[in-house]
Amino acid sequence: MIELAVIDLAGTLVRDDGAVEAAFLDALRAVGEIRDGGPDVALLETIRGTMGRSKIAVFRELLDGERRAQDANSAFEDAYGRRIEAGETAALPTAEAALYELRDGGVQVAVTTGFSAPTRDALLVSLGWEELVDLALSPTPKLRGRPAPDLVLGALLELGIEDVRFVAVAGDTTNDLYAGHRAGAGIVAGILGGAHPREELERAPHTHIFETIGEFAGLVCADRPAAVEASGRVAGT
Repeated sequence: MIELAVIDLAGTLVRDDGAVEAAFLDALRAVGEIRDGGPDVALLETIRGTMGRSKIAVFRELLDGERRAQDANSAFEDAYGRRIEAGETAALPTAEAALYELRDGGVQVAVTTGFSAPTRDALLVSLGWEELVDLALSPTPKLRGRPAPDLVLGALLELGIEDVRFVAVAGDTTNDLYAGHRAGAGIVAGILGGAHPREELERAPHTHIFETIGEFAGLVCADRPAAVEASGRVAGT
């Protein structure tokens, strides 16, 4: 029985509409990596392939020197923050209902992201989801970003889950799926409509591919009432 759902934010719960990619490009322009004429196709493909990963880790790979990487990361956070304030980030159609379904079913919810903690929290506040999630995690010096399993395992430890097989992971990128698989999660679900298309998600390790996060919540909660009754537990306790 699933006790914890670890869910990606941008592209899985939150409509992206290119906001993350645009903020990346703004950041690279800010440090002079992109000049007149705009980014080339190869750079765009590289950026899209890094979706779901720690942003500062990506900038360290793309740029020479820690200072430039830090400057680009700050520019990214500022650019994405402006998009939050402008209302360019909104909940996907089934996202809020899915969070309620999980919580009402007694499943704890952790959201994970490659954003810094301040940007992550600003996004949650803008959506009014502070009370809907039990834990929100971003990469730190001690927690590697996806595709490493650290954020999934960190959520498990923080929320007191006894067995990683009781964890379900959902995300819209291959990096989310690799993180869930490497952590040993019982369910590793790709969610369509985000950064990576079906054919990419299907090449990564997974147990399910869903059209929406609502379908994921439905699977997680489908047999829960019977399981809770059989074990003598009450959902949410």
